[in-house]
Amino acid sequence: MIDFQLSKAEQAAREEAHALAEEELRPFSLECDRSESIPEEFFLRMKRRAATRTPRPEGEAEQNRRWAVLGVLNSEETAWGDAGLATGIPGPGLAAPPILAFGSDEQRKRFLSIYDDDQPRWGALALSEPGVGSDVSSIATLAKMDGDDWVLNGTKHFITNGARADLVVVFATINPEFGRAGIRPFVVPRGTPGFTVGRIEKKMGLRASQTAQLFFTDCRIPGDHLLAGRAFESMAGFKAAMGTLDATRPMVGALAVGIARAAHEVASAWVCNELPQGYPFSRKDAVVEELEDLGARIDAARLLCWRAAWMADQNLPNSKEASMAKAYAGQLVMQVTSAAARIMGPAEDSECKQLVEKWFRDAKVFDIFEGTAQVQRLVISRRMFGEAGPKRD
Repeated sequence: MIDFQLSKAEQAAREEAHALAEEELRPFSLECDRSESIPEEFFLRMKRRAATRTPRPEGEAEQNRRWAVLGVLNSEETAWGDAGLATGIPGPGLAAPPILAFGSDEQRKRFLSIYDDDQPRWGALALSEPGVGSDVSSIATLAKMDGDDWVLNGTKHFITNGARADLVVVFATINPEFGRAGIRPFVVPRGTPGFTVGRIEKKMGLRASQTAQLFFTDCRIPGDHLLAGRAFESMAGFKAAMGTLDATRPMVGALAVGIARAAHEVASAWVCNELPQGYPFSRKDAVVEELEDLGARIDAARLLCWRAAWMADQNLPNSKEASMAKAYAGQLVMQVTSAAARIMGPAEDSECKQLVEKWFRDAKVFDIFEGTAQVQRLVISRRMFGEAGPKRD
């Protein structure tokens, strides 16, 4: 049975993430959005805070920790502070799920231990390509064996933290004719010859977050940088890509929930405390009713994310549930931020109003990345009805 009761460790982690958001992210949100950058001092502070993080309560077994649940808790709270800054916090980031899920014990230790020192380090996931979009089976980045090495050639784009990443998990095909069966995940460290960074994207929202284009030109990596070595059954690489998305989509949904919650709180506070004199009572009543309805939807989106994360922690198939969480939260954050911006239209210019306008810009990407809303509905339909789908006249 799904358990929505948080353990002491999970509640402590949630409170700690909220404190970080309140003290380190929200105060610098507008400044970093305007400059489209994050100062180095921020990264150093994040590493110092990570080093002094509260230990889990004594007696809680490591194997009993719900890592995916902790991920969605952290995502929601930090996005409440600022989603762009949250994605820039040092750590393995989106590189971690495929390494943890599909790397050998030796690979996990080798690739993830670099994040244990006192230097800010990042990881990245390179899946998207120009002209491919959400169709992972059409990946064109090519990996060929040359002796004991792999040689990669191709282009990836829209890669979060791609330019600063110390290593990137790159999904490539060993043969385009194989389709899904040819997909494989490779770990490419920064500084590898043939691995170069292209442009840093200029974006409408999440402007503090770095989104890069990556090039691989005769990029040679050792054979043991293929996750799980050569022990690949048919479709295992494609399943690795899909499994990675099943792990990350609930966290992306939780980021959207965090932004929606922040906008809902600010708009609700303005309606309660600062509504202009003479504002028609009937309109206020309608606004209050709208905010009540949106508050209930935020709770529903949160629980969808928790369910998908709980299933991941139980090693249960969660593709449908992960897509439901991401699709619902991605659309909801657009509804909430749009409503908040409209409701606060009469407000005087203030930091709160500027934050709401920023969150409105930030929200749009959550309907797009980690698979568009249309792709999520396709995944949900296939899990419910199979590949053929329901019969239609």
